[in-house]
Amino acid sequence: MSIDALRDLMPAYAKDISLNLSSLASETVLNDQQKWGCFLASAHAIGVVPVVRAIEAQAATVLSPEAMNAAKAAAAIMSMNNVYYRSLHLMKNHEYTTIPARLRMNVLANPGVDKMDFELWSTAVSAINGCGSCLDAHEGALRQHGVPATHVQAALRIAAVVHAASRIAASEAALAG
Repeated sequence: MSIDALRDLMPAYAKDISLNLSSLASETVLNDQQKWGCFLASAHAIGVVPVVRAIEAQAATVLSPEAMNAAKAAAAIMSMNNVYYRSLHLMKNHEYTTIPARLRMNVLANPGVDKMDFELWSTAVSAINGCGSCLDAHEGALRQHGVPATHVQAALRIAAVVHAASRIAASEAALAG
């Protein structure tokens, strides 16, 4: 499977999503590792099987095994962190923000790829998971290291379109099965 196969799964009412998948796949704002890492991390964060398969197949043609692993690790660690830190942000009792999280997050220190690429992928996943605290933290790290706003926006656009394609694929599968 590939992005083209994923586009073929999009029904007529989702033509804009299909077109966005195509334009984002060929966009040059991000380098290939950044772009396909965003696609892969986003797909794994959502976990809709045909979308994960299509994007993983396409990403495997561009990404090293280390980058594939790191993109999946970004989805995994942010799945945990986004729930935890979003909860702290939403709770009225701020005492919990003073207590150490005591959650293992070793991959953040050594993700196996360029740290800023991992931060970009973590930003995309945090957008999907709706964690404002994590979005601010990762976007801040990116900007502190000189990553332009256009790169962050590209990651957010990829996350948004992969999310939409995943929701459509899941709802169409539910109707068919």
